Amino acid sequence: MKLILSRKGFDSSAGGCPNPVFPDGSCLALPIPDDQSPIRYSQVRRHGESIGSLVSQLTGQQAFSRRGAHLDPDVIESAYPRLPGWRPVLGQHSSAQAHLANHDIGPGDLFLFFALFRPVERYRRRWRFVPGSRPFHAVWGWLQVADVWPLGDASPAPDWARYHPHLHGERSAQNSLYVSGDRLQIPGLRGDLPAAGAVGALSDQHRLTAPGAAKVTDWRLPAGFMPQPGKSPLSYHHNPERWRLEDSGEYCRLKCAARGQEFVLDLEQYPGVSEWLLTPGLLS
Repeated sequence: MKLILSRKGFDSSAGGCPNPVFPDGSCLALPIPDDQSPIRYSQVRRHGESIGSLVSQLTGQQAFSRRGAHLDPDVIESAYPRLPGWRPVLGQHSSAQAHLANHDIGPGDLFLFFALFRPVERYRRRWRFVPGSRPFHAVWGWLQVADVWPLGDASPAPDWARYHPHLHGERSAQNSLYVSGDRLQIPGLRGDLPAAGAVGALSDQHRLTAPGAAKVTDWRLPAGFMPQPGKSPLSYHHNPERWRLEDSGEYCRLKCAARGQEFVLDLEQYPGVSEWLLTPGLLS
């Protein structure tokens, strides 16, 4: 089983701002802009309401709600109208898909989605980022792969998937969909969890950026992530100078790559990370 730390959501380059953390602790990873997508921000729902005005207010661009939204990964059923048979899904193409293919990502492997977040508040009947608050990286969702569908002419997708942005516009030849199963399957997992979903509320255990860090890419991870001799480290992070074990031995620090979407780790080589995935509340 492989773990993929997958960067998905708004940031300074895609969307232009962090994703919101609401006063109740819930969060929303905003779909990045995509002019080729048939989905508008005004059509995406959160708790039954359009996110169009939210996105316009946080970006400061009134017309943003009419732009195309790259609803991907798509793991929240209520976010958009569905046809029968819908399953949570992630699309990938180009160099990021090549990276996943090179690591043989397939059934049973687990995507753990992270994004850049910042607290928001209501002020004069509008949403704004809390003045003085700082952005941070945090885990917001997951998808365990059941099927991988290459999106070539010879491999048509079912009707329920036709809305997906990766089936519209010009995508690379390596365009693919990662489709989830029904229930999450991790050795040692207690309880019944869906194979894909979003966290209900962010807590310290979802946070990747170290407390008090000057840069959002200064991560604090369980020590199980620390590279070991003879084992492949988290992809894109082979340089030993990126890593440092804290004195307590419980955590390690990582200077996370500022670019790159998919960071892959073989959990057979790093069983301590598998134990971390079983932390109550991490995937719920």
